[in-house]
Amino acid sequence: MSFRTIQMPPQTLTTWWEESSDIDFDPVYQRSGHIWPIKMKQDLVDTVLNGFDIPKLYVANFTLLDSPLNQGGKKYAVIDGKQRLNALFGFFAGEYALPKTFTYYEDTALELGGLSYKDLVNNYPRIARRFDNYPLTVVHVVTDDESKINELFLRLNASKPLTGAEVRNAMRGEVPAIIRDLVAHPFWSKIRFNTLRGQDKNAAAKLLLIEHTGTFVDTKKTQLDDLVRRANEAAETAARADGGATSIADVEDIERSTEEVLPESEEEAESLISDDLVEKVAETDHPDIGRSAMRVKRELDKLSNIFIERDSLLAQQAQLPVIYWLVREIKLDRVAKVRPFLQKFDLDRQENRRRDIGDPSRDLTLVDFEMLTRSSNDQGSIRGRYGILRRRFDAFTNWTSEQNG
Repeated sequence: MSFRTIQMPPQTLTTWWEESSDIDFDPVYQRSGHIWPIKMKQDLVDTVLNGFDIPKLYVANFTLLDSPLNQGGKKYAVIDGKQRLNALFGFFAGEYALPKTFTYYEDTALELGGLSYKDLVNNYPRIARRFDNYPLTVVHVVTDDESKINELFLRLNASKPLTGAEVRNAMRGEVPAIIRDLVAHPFWSKIRFNTLRGQDKNAAAKLLLIEHTGTFVDTKKTQLDDLVRRANEAAETAARADGGATSIADVEDIERSTEEVLPESEEEAESLISDDLVEKVAETDHPDIGRSAMRVKRELDKLSNIFIERDSLLAQQAQLPVIYWLVREIKLDRVAKVRPFLQKFDLDRQENRRRDIGDPSRDLTLVDFEMLTRSSNDQGSIRGRYGILRRRFDAFTNWTSEQNG
């Protein structure tokens, strides 16, 4: 494995702008989405035009090493500095202009507020050249070891408010890769909650966690991170014992050839619940995380057929594990009734919220559901909401069967 860093002589913004098509902005360890608001982008351009320093950026350089990490087939991949480059390139491209309040310190009499890059080129070429020729310091990372890039990313962002999903995405081992594979499933086009900063990966990790443990557990950051660590420890133990670990590519064959042992009822499932995730994972009959991921994909196939694109019924990430478990536990001939049921359940919740506390028609079970949703990552909350949802679903399907009968 190779790893070295090279601080090249500073190159101008124009040079990097001309190389922009050869830069991979979305390697797997990067944050998701374009999260900088316009004001932050304008502030960065202000910094450049007024000659202040920008912290150095880091890119993986694939021109000096034939690295298997070059999945995008580009010369470079951004490790740290994605939002800064996007902001600077966006100004070049005319995506936004200087703020109305912009002050050029070398000549405060100049009224440059509200001008775009093109306006500067046409009317103030000297100032435009100041932007063009700004020296950008970029450290080039040469490696074929993804774990080293991930560690560098985490170290560089140690003082920044990364989300749990962003940190988890850069952790070593097979689980981050499995989670990225799960969010590539067509189901994720059906959700309506915000996926910036890896919230789709966070949701997928929760589904993988409860599937892997085979029952309800806390789905907080600590437990999700433990899942990654425990899988790494299990893989390392297996590698030492067998001289190698089972590859993810073999998982599907194992899935077909091995009989699953899962809880047969909700009561049995509840009896298996442990507050200690580490103990629970250690007791799992099938500790192979890849097999758990295959089971998640199987359920996502069913969920994908239930919901429509950007479905309003999937607007709350908090409810996804509960809906997932409902679809997982019911018989296939009842799956088609899930969406009509959830539509009615959602309407019932909305109507119940509008009722006064003293209203005798107020549904106290739905009040309990709302209260449980406030602590959505707690084991008890997930179990309680599932219990309510399952009882309501059973009543709904029995009623519709009677109507159709």
